Amino acid sequence: MATTVSLREVVDALDIATDEMSSYVNRSTGQVLAISHEELQLAEEDPESDMPDWQREMVAEARKVLESKDWLELPSKFDLHEWEIMDGFGRSLSKATERAEIADAIHGNGAFRNFKGTIRRLGIDEAWFAYRKRALEDIAREWLAEHGLQADEVCPASR
Repeated sequence: MATTVSLREVVDALDIATDEMSSYVNRSTGQVLAISHEELQLAEEDPESDMPDWQREMVAEARKVLESKDWLELPSKFDLHEWEIMDGFGRSLSKATERAEIADAIHGNGAFRNFKGTIRRLGIDEAWFAYRKRALEDIAREWLAEHGLQADEVCPASR
């Protein structure tokens, strides 16, 4: 039987993906864990270095991730292809003028900044957030299925 993993936790981990953090899923327990790259580096180095208790706990968790084959790394910020999600959102809009403005905003320099400004100006930022959440849910479901894990569908989807 496949291990069940919280879809909400995976979506949240994908949502907070940054250059400085990686998230993992334990294929045996279903636990989702986000760990900073600093903590991962400390876990590889001196385990007895002087650090606060909260950081010592996170470094211990990072060490478990590094030492066990049970932990699978979730897609990184770069694997998510945020630009494609923005493009899909633009193409999904019902008004041709909005579709055109989003298409213009995401091409050229400053695409991400231009996109954010455009959705705010058009008043469609809530629609964007709902669309992006659905896209992350789809990515999470697909990733879990590819790794033989089952999504617990208790996720407040905006479908």
